[in-house]
Amino acid sequence: MMLERILDNYPDEDFLKADGFDDAVIGVEINTMVLIYSVHLCIEILKEEMNEMDAMEYFTYNVSGGYVGEKTPIWCWDM
Repeated sequence: MMLERILDNYPDEDFLKADGFDDAVIGVEINTMVLIYSVHLCIEILKEEMNEMDAMEYFTYNVSGGYVGEKTPIWCWDM
């Protein structure tokens, strides 16, 4: 899993992770040490519990819409 490799490579970094989306991590922005998430994979994870339209709405308003400081994850819109 990509997140495990990132954590292993940067053990002293304090990454901000989005709860429930570990499998959607696709990389790290090396200058800011911010995790990068695949929106497509996030939606797929949410679709395990809801339909695609609800998953997209939930993700947009409850996940990617928030700013939680300088370590806020980057959302790669790879849909």
